[in-house]
Amino acid sequence: MRVALFGTSADPPTAGHQKILSWLSERYDWVAVWAADNPFKSHQTPLEHRAAMLRLLIADIDAPRHNIALEQELSSFRTLETVEKAKFTWGEDAELTMIIGSDLLNQLPRWYRIEDLLQQVQLLIVPRPGYAIDESSSEVVQKLGGKIAIASLTGLDVSSTAYREHGDSQALTAPVVAYINREHLYECQDVHKKDTNSVKPTTFGRFQGWC
Repeated sequence: MRVALFGTSADPPTAGHQKILSWLSERYDWVAVWAADNPFKSHQTPLEHRAAMLRLLIADIDAPRHNIALEQELSSFRTLETVEKAKFTWGEDAELTMIIGSDLLNQLPRWYRIEDLLQQVQLLIVPRPGYAIDESSSEVVQKLGGKIAIASLTGLDVSSTAYREHGDSQALTAPVVAYINREHLYECQDVHKKDTNSVKPTTFGRFQGWC
């Protein structure tokens, strides 16, 4: 069984995440998704909110094989622990592929027990606009034992960071926007005061977070 492991900080999950998940569902037997805390980031929205938004994002995907699911129990501060949980869930014989964006490639050598991790999973790098795949970082990961493949997919030119900083709701899906508005997430009044005075509240809602 070929399992794609897609953990993401998802703060919030965007239409770009949705495109990647749809693409993965056509190429893997199962796509396991979860919201995770990124140890290289601070001031993250509570995990339960990010998991709830991911669930809505997944439910909004028209996947004919119905092989995408939120597997929040896989979430761990250490990816190696996530892989151990995945092996328990799908068995030792499952072929596990860790999905990461090209922006994270240079972080990989700093991950907890990275050599042990790379012995147990394959890596699929998804190119992101603005983040060229760094050949030197790729070589370092391969020397550590990494088996790297590059996805024949380029993510959408949207990001969670851009949404938090600029409030561009076009980056998100309608169910996620509705959840954000209902829960009053991602609000930066000082930064967005001028914007919110010039648009209807239903366009951007309220954003509670960090800029």
